[in-house]
Amino acid sequence: MDNHLRKLENESIYIFRQSFRSIKNIAMLWSLGKDSNVMMWLAFKAFLGKLPFPVVHVDTKKKFKEMYEFRDIYEKKWDLNLIKGKCPPINKIDPSLPPAARSAARKTEGLKNILDQYKFKGIIAGIRRDEQGTRAKERIFSPRDESGKWDVKNQPPEFWDQSNFNYPDTVHIRIHPLLGWTEIDIWKYIKEQKIPIVDLYFSKNGKRYRSLGDEDITFPVDSNASNVDEIIEELKITKISERSGRAMDHEQEDVFEKLRTKGYM
Repeated sequence: MDNHLRKLENESIYIFRQSFRSIKNIAMLWSLGKDSNVMMWLAFKAFLGKLPFPVVHVDTKKKFKEMYEFRDIYEKKWDLNLIKGKCPPINKIDPSLPPAARSAARKTEGLKNILDQYKFKGIIAGIRRDEQGTRAKERIFSPRDESGKWDVKNQPPEFWDQSNFNYPDTVHIRIHPLLGWTEIDIWKYIKEQKIPIVDLYFSKNGKRYRSLGDEDITFPVDSNASNVDEIIEELKITKISERSGRAMDHEQEDVFEKLRTKGYM
């Protein structure tokens, strides 16, 4: 492994261990995508092959069949304590949101229901700063209020790997062990570690998915990259955004930030 990937790996493992040591009752989100599977791999390394906390899949019931097949296989293979959370119907979601964002917002409400039920103090999520502009504003340890809202303009400072964990019981903390990784880092690590992923990421008939979400609001991009090596080479030269296939990213300029401030992953 090259020094850059080793540094990222060590930092992420440190974040996992610090989270488990410092925050009571934590869980990890599992979206079934490439970042999420890298995060799972790092968690296994951090805790010597057995996760000491539950894994949560906030299920919209609208994922690709390949994603559900992957989940069912690796839930058993990795011996996960998996919580399959349900999302409310679309008519329960803010009607002022544009259609794709409204559909995606079901995940936020589903996660809120899980937090209410299980009282998790910490939630580990696989977001990266380079994926989307609003996510670039995040902290590694990011507090959310009792309704799951994120105050983007009032975040705690993080200096010298020191973080604040002394929040009221009504606050939960989002933990982001992949925040400093890039898309190409993720793929290089997948190659290095031979991490299993959903095969929708690989080109078929000149199309592949860069990012996976709900089937009705996620679309493939033009690509001939049919294996990990070809994806890495493609990412070195592409000018296409990673989330270009996400419908909600094309609806309103500020819609993603609106969703994030309300608790979207």
